[in-house]
Amino acid sequence: MNLNNTASAPKWFIIVAIIALVWNLLGVMAFAMHVTMTPEAIAALPDAERALYESYPAWTLIAFACAVICGALGSLLLVLKKNLAGPVLWVSLVGVLVQMGHSFFIAKSYEVYGPGSTIMPIMVIVIAVYLVVLAGRAKKSGWTG
Repeated sequence: MNLNNTASAPKWFIIVAIIALVWNLLGVMAFAMHVTMTPEAIAALPDAERALYESYPAWTLIAFACAVICGALGSLLLVLKKNLAGPVLWVSLVGVLVQMGHSFFIAKSYEVYGPGSTIMPIMVIVIAVYLVVLAGRAKKSGWTG
């Protein structure tokens, strides 16, 4: 038994947690790029994209921020083998579901970007769910403490 009272996690767990951290840091970068778009960059978007961008309410940005920041923090907590990863990743998942729900069902972004634009959001949802499940498994297995 190691000093922090957790079971030895398998090597694949740490590798997956590091990949998840990188994935979520890319999400943080995407968020930063989204919220720092200049008026000139927004004006340069095609009309349909600009209208979609300008129609998103503030609460969707809050959901986006929760999704990516909590995803990155939760993944870091997995790397550090902390039980707090689970609740933080749950917040991320809720943020993802709120953001994607708005995008698909209210804003109907697929009408602007086409059916191919559903692949990445579905992948984001699947990964967010997987990370919540992984955190639960890690806690149950004693890999986190």
